[in-house]
Amino acid sequence: MKTFEVQFRYRDRNEETVESTVKVEASSLPGAVGKAAREFVKGLDRKQRFDMNKNGLDITAKSVGTTTSAEAETSAEAAAG
Repeated sequence: MKTFEVQFRYRDRNEETVESTVKVEASSLPGAVGKAAREFVKGLDRKQRFDMNKNGLDITAKSVGTTTSAEAETSAEAAAG
């Protein structure tokens, strides 16, 4: 699995820019954007969703790194020991 950092930006009703960054693990960039978008929208209330839909949502995604199961197990063992 690869780790991606997805940044969301939209303008709210007060013309202020709202930004949020979500880190997700996925096998591909489109999968990461979809997963991060679901998490981001789930955290918004009704008015924030309206503002996001009205003014548009800017999405920026980049790959941060690759995580393999062996690396994760080694990190977990090091932290536990």
